Amino acid sequence: MPSLGSWFRGSSAVASSKTSSKNHSPIPSPTGSSVVLNGQPKTPTLSPAQQEAADMEAAMAAVGLIMNDDIEGAEALLKLREHASTFHQLGLGVSTFMKSILGFEKDIMAEAASRLAESETRSWNSMKKVQKEAEKTPSPDENGTWISSKIYPPGSEFALVYSEAQLMSAVVGVMHESLTEAIKGFYKLRKAYVTLEGIMTSEKQYLDSLKSGLAASTPTPISIPAQPQRRMSDDMMPGSFDLTEFDDLEDIPERSEKISGEDEVVNLSNNTPGTQTPRGTGVPLPKSATDTDTTVVSEKLGDLSLTTAPNPAPEPKPLSNIDQLNKFGADRTHFTSSVDIFVHSGASMCFGFLLLLLSMVPPAFSKLLYVIGFKGDRERGIRMLWQSTKYANLNGAMAGLILLKYYNAFFILADIMPGEADVQEFYKTKSESPDGDVDIVGYPEKECSALLAEMRARYPDSRLWKMEEANMLANSKRLQESIELLKSNDDSKMRQIQALNSFELSMNALYVMDWPVMKEYFLKCVELNNWSHALYYYMVASAELERYRDVFHRLAALPLDQEQERGVLETEAKKYKASAEGYFRKVPSVAGKKRFMARQLPFEVFVCRKLTKWEDRAKALGLDLADAIGVSPATEMIYLWNGVKRMPDPLLEKAVGHLAWERCTAPKEKVEKFVEEKDEVAVLSLVQSSFLRQLGKIASARALVEPILGLDKNIFKGPTRDDYCQAAANYEMAALAWSEVCNPEAWPSSSYSSRPPSAPSSVGGEAKPASVKSNRNVVDAFRRQKTDETQLYLTKVSSWEAFVLDARFGMRVQAGVDTVKWLKEKKGWA
Repeated sequence: MPSLGSWFRGSSAVASSKTSSKNHSPIPSPTGSSVVLNGQPKTPTLSPAQQEAADMEAAMAAVGLIMNDDIEGAEALLKLREHASTFHQLGLGVSTFMKSILGFEKDIMAEAASRLAESETRSWNSMKKVQKEAEKTPSPDENGTWISSKIYPPGSEFALVYSEAQLMSAVVGVMHESLTEAIKGFYKLRKAYVTLEGIMTSEKQYLDSLKSGLAASTPTPISIPAQPQRRMSDDMMPGSFDLTEFDDLEDIPERSEKISGEDEVVNLSNNTPGTQTPRGTGVPLPKSATDTDTTVVSEKLGDLSLTTAPNPAPEPKPLSNIDQLNKFGADRTHFTSSVDIFVHSGASMCFGFLLLLLSMVPPAFSKLLYVIGFKGDRERGIRMLWQSTKYANLNGAMAGLILLKYYNAFFILADIMPGEADVQEFYKTKSESPDGDVDIVGYPEKECSALLAEMRARYPDSRLWKMEEANMLANSKRLQESIELLKSNDDSKMRQIQALNSFELSMNALYVMDWPVMKEYFLKCVELNNWSHALYYYMVASAELERYRDVFHRLAALPLDQEQERGVLETEAKKYKASAEGYFRKVPSVAGKKRFMARQLPFEVFVCRKLTKWEDRAKALGLDLADAIGVSPATEMIYLWNGVKRMPDPLLEKAVGHLAWERCTAPKEKVEKFVEEKDEVAVLSLVQSSFLRQLGKIASARALVEPILGLDKNIFKGPTRDDYCQAAANYEMAALAWSEVCNPEAWPSSSYSSRPPSAPSSVGGEAKPASVKSNRNVVDAFRRQKTDETQLYLTKVSSWEAFVLDARFGMRVQAGVDTVKWLKEKKGWA
């Protein structure tokens, strides 16, 4: 079948290709080029099935422009067939959804909800139409009314669109300020989960049949399944809801039948490999990209040609670096038709994201999700996301972005994760694993670097991927390099991406304690984004407070006879002090304007409590606001955002210095009053303990935390008290115990060194002496004891009463619970 992607785009596509990559990015046809006569596209006659395939290709290729920062170009192309194509309508929903989640602006979220509701309705109707046509004509040819798949039931492509629209709508609903909308969102997540599970079940049945020899080893495009066609409504997932139970929540018509089946998540897909935006000229690849990567991308785009097959099988291409490293999931040669690739990559991305997301939900909230039928699975979710990245379409790109965000923003910043020795001991390659699955342990640095290089090559104008590169630099403790890269990355055409870039840069500036840069870019966040101005102003004020303290102590150390320099410093001190107080006092005036599930944002509650505490203290002690502040707010924020894992030792040592009581600007007798407040002292001890733990000073860190555990809980209760301290102290004890589990230097015998327990003690695999076996038993007993200790403290935090920042700590706790469970199962300690 000739690809009509360019035809549907008409003259705008031609114009787009003549502009620079900074304007609308050119889109190659997914399967070939259009035929143009006398400057006008030729209009062949298409069957409904061919039209559907063409719409799928054109829409997904257009949506791919979003990943290259060209959301306006994507929308312009999608609107050409918005009213005629289910896939184009979904594409418009995706574009608005992306803007809404990147910027969290209320009006854009409302627009996204409206477009996604329309997409749900149309995809539902399209799916039901295909199912009815399949009943009438079970053996369609290439001129038929529906596309056949040997793997998936009729209408699966529309079922996937339906579930994707529901997932995106659910995310928008949960982010909405209304609790009612959030509840509707959770219900839609449930329905999307069921639908996606059904799709994956159909896929698994087909792959299992290949293994058992009951089906051909290579699926044939457009063929009749040997068995009667399955309908998406035949099987309900155990424990699923009947849609009629929630009819009052729905606005979508024609809900007479139930759907079962698929995976999860949020995004769209494309069909055949090699449909993405070509690499622009003069744009260098990141250092991690190899010459092979560049060659492969060029070949993928250069080999596109006009074909007559409606669902062409992609030609074999040389493997890129990421292809060689990505050994997760089924062989992609099993998925050769447009529909199969679209459904497989989309369902893998969506369901993988959903399973991963649910596995990261804090313990208290996960219980609620479990009651209504949700259950996360981190390992399965990650495998499915890696599987989706094998396809050079939007689904693969979204899966790649999710994986990089997970590893760079969540996984790498969690404290309780598998140790290197255990990763080496238990890791199995695909060929070594009995079931063909690769263990999901540790941080796959090579795979992530190769994935990033591939995405940078596919989308050279995108600032999203440069942000991920900056995150990888920061996680490698190369913060200054990360900051410089982010500074050069602030010219995206999408305001939402500019805001994200500014936020990342601001946080890295916080970690390196570069107060002027931190102030500059948090103020830029205020201009670009309205998510939480209260938090942004609090961060700006914290930076100005540190500048005031720096100048204050320089002035105090300056001899009295240096009058001119003292005058300059006094002026600066007054300026920074007034600036800090001004921005701090802005915080309450802008707080509460943004809500999450009808509740005020936790960090806004936190910063407002802080302001009230300091204002009360200033009034009681007769101090100015800036002088009434005790523990450095900036270093406390480093702790709460777990920035310590990005900081090299010199910065950690410097940060410890910022916690000294002597750094306060109030008179000594007033500071002594600060120290009488036990929750204030607890905050300082917790923050300092986290820095010392990262420096490897475990005993000193534990000595700071243990006294907090024995304090009366009522000390931390009250409208201005720091109520997170005792729960956080239990978490710190868990992290300290885990550091001893993973650090060979902390084990009973130094002779054990850093060799994994499974490594041979001598060349040739000779039997270990009894002393070595005894030593190993001692070490295992020690590690098991510390693992149990870790679990004990994590359990305490999991069941802790509610406090303002419980969700923030809950995510770290959940990561720790999963890690402890993994090690115990591998070691047989469960």
